Amino acid sequence: MTNKSVNKIVLTALFAAITFVATYIIKVPTLGTNGYVNIGDTMVLLSAWLIGGIYGGLAAGIGSAMSDLIAGYTTYVPGTLVIKLLMAIAAWLIFKAIKKANINKVVAYIVSSVVAELIMVFGYFLYESTLLGYGLAAAASIPSNFIQAGTCIVLAYILVAALEASKATALIKKLV
Repeated sequence: MTNKSVNKIVLTALFAAITFVATYIIKVPTLGTNGYVNIGDTMVLLSAWLIGGIYGGLAAGIGSAMSDLIAGYTTYVPGTLVIKLLMAIAAWLIFKAIKKANINKVVAYIVSSVVAELIMVFGYFLYESTLLGYGLAAAASIPSNFIQAGTCIVLAYILVAALEASKATALIKKLV
């Protein structure tokens, strides 16, 4: 195993742990849905932008799913794992494509995060309405999921801008 492989695995575990903390510790219960709004998607987006690929997706999915497991939302664990993994991979692919096209990096952050958060909102609606059997009642979670999405997009951009200003993103990129 090369040093780069070990670095990716360690960064994946670190980002999964940070995603777990951001999801589990900082949460606000939502009315009428028995769920909660959290800032975990902030780290889902950072996992996509800083680690990327399957590793970023695994950090996002595992960290978020562990929060559901430990918080007692066991029926959500498989859905969360897949939804967050897909969010991070989609954000990474879009970010990478926009950057490659020499379009402003801010646009890449915004577009990739909006698409990722739309995957979250509609992914949970589909999961709840079909696999959990809530039907159209699952639509009740859409407004709070949009609030979470908007909050996390703003927080993720602020954090990535701060990390870029401090040159931390360059260090992370060297490791992966």
